[in-house]
Amino acid sequence: MSECPKCPAQTVTDPPKVVYQDHFHPQVVNVIHPVEIVRRHHCVPVPRHCYTYSVKDVFVDNSMMPRGGR
Repeated sequence: MSECPKCPAQTVTDPPKVVYQDHFHPQVVNVIHPVEIVRRHHCVPVPRHCYTYSVKDVFVDNSMMPRGGR
């Protein structure tokens, strides 16, 4: 097969194909996690024993007591 000198050569171009090259770069994102601290106070009963004293004098009538054999 030979080329015809009377037929000029043609150039055909396909539509371009897009090729992506992805490049990733780290980006710092601050994520805030709020923490609420609740300080709970409880009253706890603790027994503390306190004693009170009273003193009284009682007089005994010895006349009613039986007399021993002396």
